[in-house]
Amino acid sequence: MSRHPRERLGLDRREFLRRSAAAGLGLTGAGALLAACASDEPAGTPAATGGGGDTTTAPFELARKDNPVTLPIFDDNPAIASGLSPEAGPLKIYNWIDYLDKATVKKFAKEFGVKTEITIFNTMDEAIAKLQSGTDFDVFFPTPDRLGKLVAAKLLQPVNLDYLPNLKNMWPELQDPFYDVGSQYTVPYVIYTTGIGYRTDHIKPPPEAFDNPYDVFYEEAYRGRTYLLDDYREAIAMLLLRNGVTDVNTGDEAALEQARQDLLALTDAVNVKTSVLDYTLVPEGQAWLHQAWSGDFVSAQYYLPKGVDYTVLGYWYPPDGGGLIGSDTMAVLRSAKNPVLAHEFLNFMMDNDNAYANFYNFVGYQPPLTSLNPDLLVTDEVVPPHLDTTVVREEDFDTGYTLLELSPEVDILWQNIWAEFKSGA
Repeated sequence: MSRHPRERLGLDRREFLRRSAAAGLGLTGAGALLAACASDEPAGTPAATGGGGDTTTAPFELARKDNPVTLPIFDDNPAIASGLSPEAGPLKIYNWIDYLDKATVKKFAKEFGVKTEITIFNTMDEAIAKLQSGTDFDVFFPTPDRLGKLVAAKLLQPVNLDYLPNLKNMWPELQDPFYDVGSQYTVPYVIYTTGIGYRTDHIKPPPEAFDNPYDVFYEEAYRGRTYLLDDYREAIAMLLLRNGVTDVNTGDEAALEQARQDLLALTDAVNVKTSVLDYTLVPEGQAWLHQAWSGDFVSAQYYLPKGVDYTVLGYWYPPDGGGLIGSDTMAVLRSAKNPVLAHEFLNFMMDNDNAYANFYNFVGYQPPLTSLNPDLLVTDEVVPPHLDTTVVREEDFDTGYTLLELSPEVDILWQNIWAEFKSGA
């Protein structure tokens, strides 16, 4: 795992900004999980709608804003009892790369007198494949678009809210989310948008100058420097939005076929590449244009080479909303050897001070804290003024489009498109 530049420089975010200004400014895991879910659950479970007219049945109900889902609790996979003491550890955390502040984790370890171990993954498919192979991790960070599958496969254990009083610190909508009514398996971690990250010194004109900003990905001048996120849902969904399709969970074959053609065309047009390292590749100059997560571009300034002004970083998200938006969650794995300690960690990370420190000092992804005023993030120099497009507000979820669970049949359509693209990308 790469070290964060601030660990080398000894600078906090505010000091870095001050000095800069003064200077002049794989698919196998997901497919296997679908098969496991289908074999574990009886036929005839609730009908699932994947969008685009998909009315096939799935081994789990598909959550939508207009179809909130209460995830099932299984007799052989209950929540832990209340009133138990935390185990001795070590607490084993399975998380995305560079997605936890080490100092915040050390604070937890000191407070509870335990050791912690962090194992990283780069994609959710990679993580799911590893979980299926058998692990003893305690804490996991699932995305809502895989939640039904993970629950149906009994890879997560229900949480006991008695251990999670800090859930009240989160946005009300995420205390009782439509994808996990009652927070039976997850609690909120961070929120983000998906937009376009770019180098302002190379991408001219900027994305917003195009009639359709997503067309910037087809500019031949950026050949070899153009990247998509290495995530089949994110990449294909962006192309759907480019074509005016706002159902980013669609099963409509015509819409997906057009997205397929557009995705394959990117290889010929610009030799497009994929990664989840948008926060390092763009500031370092390897990528000039990268489909990007907002939180990564708050952190990207710390990966700029010495002497490069942080204003070379740009991030575009539709100014009136209508882009991809999401939230990540925290959960306790069924394999957990330290389930009480895992609950304590989830609660610790929802504490106002700890959640903010995790964001401010390292991660760059906003926690959905009711105590955090998004409008002050720029004025307080937490987020650079020219990157105010990375700030997420509650109302953005009303206008944005969220990647959600697909039925197995529709998921296969999406994965087949991605597999064809990756085979030649």
